[in-house]
This record gives sequence, structure tokens and C-alpha cells, in this order.
Amino acid sequence: MKNEELLKGQSIPHDSANKHVTGLAQYTDDISEPLNTLHGAIGWSKKAHAIIKRIDLKDVKESEGVISVVSYKDIPGRNDVGPVFDGDPIFPKTKVEYFGQPLFAVAAISTELARKAVLKAKISYQELKPIVTIEDALKKNNLLFEPRIIRKGNPQNKIIKSKNKLKGKFNTGSQEHFYLEGQVCLVIPQEDNNLTVYSSTQHPSETQQIIAKMLNQKSNSITVMVRRIGGGFGGKETNFMTAAVCALLSHKTGQPIKLRLDRDDDIIITGKRHDFYSEYEVGFNDDGKIEGLKLKLASRCGMSPDLSYAINERALLHLDNTYYLSDLEVKNYLCKTNTSSSTAFRGFGGNQGMMAIENVVDNISRFLKKNPCEVRKNNFYGLNERNTTHYGMKINDNVIHDIFKNLLDKSDYKKRYQEIRNFNLKNKFFKKGIALAPVKFGISFTTIHLNQAGALVHIYTDGSVYLNHGGIEMGQGTHTKIAQLVANTFGLPFEKVKISSTNTSKVPNTSASAASSTTDLNGAATLNAAGKIKKNLNDFIRDKYKIFSNTEPIYKNQYIYFGNRSFKFKKIIEEAYLNRVSLSSSGFYSTPKINFDKKKFHGRPFYYFCYGAAVTEVTIDTLTGENVIDRVDVVQDAGNAINPALELGQIEGGFVQGQGWLTMEEVVWDKYGKLKTFSPSTYKIPAISDTPKKFNVEIFKKGSNVENVVNKQKTTGEPPLMLAMSVFFAIKDAIASLSNYKKTPELDAPATPEKILISINKIKRKI
Repeated sequence: MKNEELLKGQSIPHDSANKHVTGLAQYTDDISEPLNTLHGAIGWSKKAHAIIKRIDLKDVKESEGVISVVSYKDIPGRNDVGPVFDGDPIFPKTKVEYFGQPLFAVAAISTELARKAVLKAKISYQELKPIVTIEDALKKNNLLFEPRIIRKGNPQNKIIKSKNKLKGKFNTGSQEHFYLEGQVCLVIPQEDNNLTVYSSTQHPSETQQIIAKMLNQKSNSITVMVRRIGGGFGGKETNFMTAAVCALLSHKTGQPIKLRLDRDDDIIITGKRHDFYSEYEVGFNDDGKIEGLKLKLASRCGMSPDLSYAINERALLHLDNTYYLSDLEVKNYLCKTNTSSSTAFRGFGGNQGMMAIENVVDNISRFLKKNPCEVRKNNFYGLNERNTTHYGMKINDNVIHDIFKNLLDKSDYKKRYQEIRNFNLKNKFFKKGIALAPVKFGISFTTIHLNQAGALVHIYTDGSVYLNHGGIEMGQGTHTKIAQLVANTFGLPFEKVKISSTNTSKVPNTSASAASSTTDLNGAATLNAAGKIKKNLNDFIRDKYKIFSNTEPIYKNQYIYFGNRSFKFKKIIEEAYLNRVSLSSSGFYSTPKINFDKKKFHGRPFYYFCYGAAVTEVTIDTLTGENVIDRVDVVQDAGNAINPALELGQIEGGFVQGQGWLTMEEVVWDKYGKLKTFSPSTYKIPAISDTPKKFNVEIFKKGSNVENVVNKQKTTGEPPLMLAMSVFFAIKDAIASLSNYKKTPELDAPATPEKILISINKIKRKI
């Protein structure tokens, strides 16, 4: 920012690190409950698609400890929690559309009694045949929107004229968020029908609006507060059901209500990552350079739109990854199914689009019997040519070539590539594979108006600073980094700055903490507020002490250096107060330069791109299908990182979460639409034993953002998850060795042991 010194990468601990490990960090469920607090539970549908013939809640109401029961009849206003489009009723009137859909809720004197009571409901259904899979939805043309078609150039003609051609199909699976802190809310009624809401949410302002509309009240009657959440990953961006039901129970009873979902209920009721199906036809030359590509992308969206339109749009915006596509046609289908509404998940569709193109490039390299590393490099965006995306954005910050070369050298890729082939010739049952995956990920909300943030900063007379902003702390360290920015701009120690709970009554109309933009947006808004206070102080010092220097003052080491004078920060604050100088200000920021015509699919949807690359080496057991990650090398551009330690944690965590998505986290519905993987016994996330044996992570040393982002940093929220693509393609490489690399394995994600064995058997039959 103007006149600010860039931070020199201060790796101070997360502001709540000690509280996290000692259990002192206060989450929503830890907040002291007022007297007479009641506890809620939700009763949900045991059918995926049915007409509700009758709901008998007599036994529920008479159950021990039950104080109140609510259904759609008790909702005074909008019976919908859809964030963009309608379609997500809080409680449906006549029809259920997925297994787990909430039908009613109870308030009782304890959580145990509330959960027991909901089981006593007697519900009769007229069952309808559910549509569960993408394939079924496509056959029946059961879509949420008309198919979207994007064209650039003449791909059909280019494919016809290409020397080499390929066709294929590919699937990427769904994923459960499995945040450490589940869905939970505490609502406390106030006078005049006002409500104070403590919710584990990534989007307090939308929570405020949803509750206000449901109760037919003004937004100013609802205050939502969030100190921290125990993980979100997108699963708490639009999941307003818990807060809405909790608020409805409090509204009806006039008493405080806490609603904490049981983990099984949480997984069954809430939405997951979109799984995608793709078909491709590609033409390419002998170097593997893509000349024409036709792609069909279809996603399972669930029973309502939720954020599916934007998520599929981001998939379309990222299907190029790091590759220049001169001639392209994509047809996108948003499939309506009788499953919970698929929702935001770290990557927000970008990673599904990237997996589609990476699968194509990988298959091209195997068809040509070339090193996949070389084919990927041959398709990279150029620096001065071949540098315009399929949506018309010119790339002016491309560092993938430097990162790629850096990683090849750092990982000793070429030597290991040959060593692995020699290993596979000598070993019958264990096979190794290696793969390199590049990443280019665009940063900004693709819904333009969401690229804004507000903040509030106070300086007290003792020189301490208090700040509030619209971002949510979910473990990623955004509060710590923004406090560092403020401490730096005022020249103060970190300990002098305090961040309070995110609060809709202090900073209104905020955007969700999502799209990897939380620190960028809220950090800039906070510096805007701090800048206004500094201007007040500068003017005061200039006038009082008759300083006529044209140079800007420097705030450093608790002093203000102005011209040839120096002033203690604390003393100036005291003087400013006594002279009636404002020491408080709000701040605002909106991302510049971005513009995007959604209808024409053309423009600049992103402020900048994040780049990274990873090399992964795996070993698979061909008898069991199990895999072990032997080594991972990562180089990620974090720009001028505010706090490198936090960024390294984000990179490592994102990689492992991506690894889980692509290798073990398998979401399964049966043909009746019943979710079969709804507990830790049936749904597996990575454990510490699943992490890479060697995990070398490095922040790109030459990194710096070309745009005017706070501290010239680059985010590490979502982009590192895509680095785990290298795990999937390393597994595929190991399977290919069974044919002496003459055949291309057929493998869908997640690459579970079962799918690996199926792929092995198929490739053996081809030999």
C-alpha cells in the first residue's frame, strides 16, 4: 500500500494457537448459556423423494422434556434459506427431495431429550422414484438450468485436422467437509423481538438476512457474532439451516436456544462437494500440444441450485489450468438430483475443472509415450504470446515457468523418473509412480459485487488498538495476519492490537469468508480505516508542531518520525485526544480492475492468479490396491507473505485435504438416494499416517504480487488443494507401469484401493 513498508515475513504464532492446543479457545458451543436455555434437534426425512401424506407429531410434543415443536406452519416470513435462488425450504410443505431433508424441529430441556423426541414422529409418505446419479439426470434431462455452451475458435475443425486424436470419460467424486466443529448455533432473544445470534458460519451478514426474512423482520433486529469457527472449507458458507431453525425455535418460545447437530445428522443434512462427470475429444500434435478440445462437463448439484451456478462457472473458468487452449468448446450441465444440495467446498469447482484438463493432458502424454512433464510444459501459457485465456483475460503475472523449473531441480525429478522405471522392472507386486502437477488459480469472487469488505478501527488513549472486520477466523490465521498489517502500519508491537469477534452490528453487509479473498479484502479495508486515522494524526502533528516537510511520516518502533522530529506514539495519541482529534474510523475496500460479462463469458473475473506446482512419488500394492505417498515436493507462490509460517500450514493442510478428495474420501448414495457414508466408520479422511513420508514445502522465493494487494501477498487458501492432483496422477503412473507404459490406465477419482484394483485388472486385460 502507498507509503507503507512491506512486512518482512514475520512468522509469529497464530493469535489463538495456545488456546487451540489447551482447549481455551471459545467456540459457539463453549459460550456460557443463559438461564432457561433450551436445546434443539431436527427431524429429517427418511425418504429421498416422496409426497408427504401425513406428519403426526403428537408423540413428539408429549415426549419428556419437550417445550416446543416447529414446522413450516410456524414460519412467519420466507420459508427458504437459498442464498441466491429459491429452492431450499426450511421445512417443506408437501414434498421431500432428499434423504435427510429437515421436516420439523423441537426444543427441549436437554440435547439428549430433544434428539430422542424427534425419533417419535410418525410420517407417512407416497414414495416417488429418486434421481440419484449424474447419468440418470442427464438421461431424463433433469437439470437446474439450461445447458451452458462456451466456444472459442473452431475446435471441431482443429480436431479433424490434428495428426493425433483421443476420446475419453472421467469422473471426480464428491467430498464431505468434515470440519472439526460441526454445525452449531446459539440464539438469545432480546427486547423488541431482537435476536443475538452466535453461529458457526462463514457468512454472518447472509445469516442475518436469512433469519430476518424468515421472521419477517428488519435486518437491524438481528445481530450475528462469530469469534472463530472450527473449520468451514465452504460447508458453512451457505448452510443457514441450523441458524434459521435455531432462531425460529427461539422466536416461538421466547427463550434462548442452542442447536448443535449430531455429527451423523450434520453429514446427512448438509451439502457436499459437487462430483463431476466429463467427456472429452481432443486433437494434438506430436509434441502433445493441444490444437482443439471439446469437453462435456456435468455436475451433481442436488435438490436445489444453492451455489451450483457459480461453482460450475468457476469450473469453466479453471478448466485451462496452466494451459493455453486456442480452440475450445465446453458444454456444461447442472444436474438436479434427489440428494442434499451440493455446495461450496475449498476450490469451489475450480479443482474439478482442472482435474478434467489434467486428465486430458496426462492421457495425451501416455498416448505419445512421452514424459507427462514435457507435455505439460509444451502446453503452458506463454509470457508474451499464447497468454490469453478462453474467457478473454490476458495473463500478465505468469510465473509457472520459473516455478516449474525450480521444482524440477529441487525435486530431482528427471533422475527419480528413471529410477522409478528401473524399480518397476525389478518388482512384481509393488509399483511406483511419479507425477508433477502445475496450478494456476484465479483469485476473486466471480460474483462481482461480493468483492468488497468493511472494517472498523479504534485507537484508545493508552495507545492500544482495537479492530473489527467482516472476515471469519476459521483456523487459517486471517485475524493474525490482519492484526500484523495494522501493527505494522502504526509501527506497534503485535501485542498492542486486538481483534474482536466478527459482528454484523459493527461491520455491515460483509461478504462470505470464501474465494481465498478474506485477508485480501478485509486486510485492505482495515488499512483503509487505519489510513484515515493516520491522516488525522499527521495533520494534527503538522499543525501543532509546525512541520512543513513534504515527506510522509514513518510509523516505526512505537514512534512517529516526521521530518527531523520524532514523537512517541502513545504520547501523540494522548495529545490528539485532548485536542479532539478523531481516533476511530471505518474502512472500506472494493477490488479494482475486475469485470466479467457472464452471458458472453468474457472479461477479467480475477484480480490475480496464484501459481504453484508439486511432484509426488507413490508406491501401490498391486495385490490390495493400497497406496503410500513416499515423497512430496511443493513450490507455491505466496507473493510477499505476511506470515510465512501460517502460509506453510495452509499449503500443507490444503494439499492433504486435496489428497483425501482424490484418494480416499468417497461419498456414496444407494439407488434409493440414501447416504451410506455418514460417519467416521464409513467415511475416511486422511489421518497422520496417510500424510507423505517426506513432505518438502517451499514458498517461491521470488514471489511478489504484481497487483496492489495488501503487502503484495498471494493467498494460500484454496490453491494448494489442487497440488494434490499430483498424487492422483502418480497413482495412475504406477498402474501404467504394469503395461510397461504402453497402455493408459482407466481411473476415476477418488483412487480408492478398490478403484485402483479395478484399474489394474482392466490394464492387465488390455496387455
